[in-house]
Amino acid sequence: MADAPSASAGAPGPQLSSAEWLAGGPGGADRLARLLPAALRGMAAGTAERGGPVPAGGPVAVAASLARAADAGSPDGSVAAGGLPKHGVGAEQALEELATLLAAGSADPADPACAAHLHCPPLAVAVAADAVASALNPSMDSWDQAPVASEIERQFTSGIAGLCYPDAARPDAVVTSGGTEGNLLGLLLARESGVTRPVCGANSHHSVARAAWLLGLPAPVVVPCADDRMVPSALAEALAPLGAQAVVVATAGTTNTGRIDPLPEIAEICRRTGARLHVDAAYGGMALCSETLRRRVAGLELADSVALDLHKFGWQPVAAGVFAARAEADLQALTVRAEYLNADDDTEAGLPDLLGRSLRTSRRPDAFRMAVTVRALGTSGLGALVERCCANASAVHEMVSAHPALRSWGVPELSTVVFRPLAADELAGLAGDDLVAQVRRRLLEDGTAVVGRGALPTGPDGAAQLWLKLTLLHPHTSPADYRAVLDAVAASAADLRANVARESPVAS
Repeated sequence: MADAPSASAGAPGPQLSSAEWLAGGPGGADRLARLLPAALRGMAAGTAERGGPVPAGGPVAVAASLARAADAGSPDGSVAAGGLPKHGVGAEQALEELATLLAAGSADPADPACAAHLHCPPLAVAVAADAVASALNPSMDSWDQAPVASEIERQFTSGIAGLCYPDAARPDAVVTSGGTEGNLLGLLLARESGVTRPVCGANSHHSVARAAWLLGLPAPVVVPCADDRMVPSALAEALAPLGAQAVVVATAGTTNTGRIDPLPEIAEICRRTGARLHVDAAYGGMALCSETLRRRVAGLELADSVALDLHKFGWQPVAAGVFAARAEADLQALTVRAEYLNADDDTEAGLPDLLGRSLRTSRRPDAFRMAVTVRALGTSGLGALVERCCANASAVHEMVSAHPALRSWGVPELSTVVFRPLAADELAGLAGDDLVAQVRRRLLEDGTAVVGRGALPTGPDGAAQLWLKLTLLHPHTSPADYRAVLDAVAASAADLRANVARESPVAS
């Protein structure tokens, strides 16, 4: 166990074990400097132990590794109720041991072969900023807990609102935990303005239906899609009997394929019928930072509200979302009073009211690391990273199209590449989908790759078929980094197809 910090390092009163040191106050930075190396040693050791994008062996192996660590328990093996160690091992040992365990047992989005989800590798500058925010621990529910953090958040959210609505008179934005909370806010503000019927595409995120359920609204009217985009004529037909009672949720970057709904046409239909428009731009919204890609999300500025995620194209640790409204007055629906947090006399005296800036009470200063990242890179720097990922996706799509054992679903619109082994098409009915699912699980269990999956209406008569996908959010890779994943998918599919042929020679 490390010695307690000296008085010059800000140690309070009696000598304390390192497990009791505080991260803030005088000497807090020095204390962290003495502990962080143990955590980073563990992270490095665990990453080397894993040796790939994901731990091999699947859930059983991961659970066993944790069980072995738990068996170590406290130094004398004694445990408290619930199985927690009764006696501690000290800060350095705990940090190094569990950081090693976490790194060894994690899926690492910084490995090119870990590309299943909208799960980005965070920028080191954002992680470093997060460490400072965690140490100082501002709580964003009242100004006296977060004096400068609240001002940093105000400036950052104002900037994001301006990015989404460059021509609006008074746009505003608030920090969220991500697209799910953003879509909940979109439907909440619509409900508070008198709108009672959600309408969304068949391509919409599951959080839209969940938000309607949470808010006591009817289940959304689902509009058909073509090529995973909402069909405008079908939307117009759905809105005809609803008019101003509807809130339309469009998507700028679907989860399955990265497709972007025809936003200008949808916005015009909403304007004509009086419907409100919310856009789930959790995936594609940060394309606004790119001069060459922003045209793909043209029409975003016509929406009443927009949900963005910076833990996708923004390279932030989870969670990092922003909800923008074209009219700041809409956000007044979030106003709530709690005398101990935003008393009327305090706000009248000039203390900012933070409680009405979120559905949550206690919340982290997530805007700090986002603001640090934008200050470090600028919007043009972030836009360049988005462009790299989208360019990689286009090139990987070409590799899939040229691969003798794979076929592509379509040209990427953002950074999602959807493809399917040809071996699956040789099997009748659900057997092909079963092969696709088995390929994904085999690569996962072997620790070879983390590949996504999605059901798309590409079978006979529009029946759903299972496809694989790569969601490319690593900005420092090249297309060649993904060739091994494509080859591994093809090889696994061929092997599984051969097994089917041996077991059922008449399979077709």
